[in-house]
Amino acid sequence: MAGLSGEVALVTGGASGLGRAIVSRFVEEGARVAVFDRSADRLSELKREFGDAVATHAGDVRSLADNKAAVAVALKQFGKLDCAIGNAGIWDYNMTLDDTPEDRLGDAFDELFGVNVKGYLLLAKAVLPALVRSRGALVYTVSNAGFDPAGGGPLYTASKHAVVGLIRQLAFEFAPSVRVNGVAPGPIGTDLRGPASLGLSETSIGSVHIEDMADKLFPLARVPVPEEYAGSYVYYASRRDSAPATGGVLICETGIGVRGIGMVSAGAGLAGKYS
Repeated sequence: MAGLSGEVALVTGGASGLGRAIVSRFVEEGARVAVFDRSADRLSELKREFGDAVATHAGDVRSLADNKAAVAVALKQFGKLDCAIGNAGIWDYNMTLDDTPEDRLGDAFDELFGVNVKGYLLLAKAVLPALVRSRGALVYTVSNAGFDPAGGGPLYTASKHAVVGLIRQLAFEFAPSVRVNGVAPGPIGTDLRGPASLGLSETSIGSVHIEDMADKLFPLARVPVPEEYAGSYVYYASRRDSAPATGGVLICETGIGVRGIGMVSAGAGLAGKYS
């Protein structure tokens, strides 16, 4: 039997990249999924692929009305809501504070925090009644930047640190009815975009070619695909597997946090020694 059989989830930013991989995995696990995304075209593609297993809503995560509308779609289509996943986000492409133009700094802050933090806060407000009724779970996408520097510039890093704080505060406020946790992915091959206020809305993370530098940057020496991260969300959504967990973040960032000084890892020769 699939691990989430009969469960209903809502995923923001679910029509592409990591969000789409989460939707696909949840459907595979037996869940039905409401997908909230800004791209109506990508939502239509998702609907064609998954049919009645998904319901969709196009809107802006920075709008409480749109978040409420997405919840209403889930409830109308599927009758309940067991899990909400805040995943929509934008990246600042490691733009330093010194390199950020003075006349764009305020707008860039508002845009990036609006999507990455306000969007998560509004989602929590919108889903709370339904998740209390189902004694469900709220899961947020964090990042290695929620714990360590250099996973983004100051705007992105600050926003993801804020998400860690939000998880802990909401876990306190929503207990015992709703579990609140996070998943912190590391490098990932997606179509993640940047803030329009910095001229990065059409720039994809794929343009950085981080896979070419993986062996020099990451202890696991590769860039995972989105599907490899999706199981962590299944874990936190599962009533069977993570019932005692709230207020935590599952870190799965290819070992970024354990890099040594002057080296990526100390185990580079093990494969040759023992193969």
